[in-house]
Amino acid sequence: MKPEPGTDLPPYRIEHVDPETMKAWAPLLRDPNPIHLDRAAVRAAGLGDRRINQGPINLAYVVTLLHRAFPGAFIEDIRNRFTDNAYEGEALEARATVTGVEDTDGRTRVTLEFTLNSDERAVVISGTAALILPEGEAT
Repeated sequence: MKPEPGTDLPPYRIEHVDPETMKAWAPLLRDPNPIHLDRAAVRAAGLGDRRINQGPINLAYVVTLLHRAFPGAFIEDIRNRFTDNAYEGEALEARATVTGVEDTDGRTRVTLEFTLNSDERAVVISGTAALILPEGEAT
């Protein structure tokens, strides 16, 4: 993909937030918070009745979007804000738009704005990223 400011990346869709994925990631993230594993804990916390996806998994969906669009790119910087929860069973879509492209010493740096959106509500994550494309992949 040739990056140009204003270009939207092809979206990355997650059709179903899987509670088994939350369970598998919990020990890897060292996050035993029961809201990711137990519906009763979610209800007790007043957060509804569905388990809540871990934030790092949600951010991983965005990283997948970036790497699909720019295979082999190095993520130089990523800044995000978690604005809502993602719940088991819901569909999500990661989107990004190129905001800038710079060439420096034969390397291309691409900046982007991104969101992860829930089909049921609105934005779950918003943020910015900067990627360094592999050498030789100039604009």
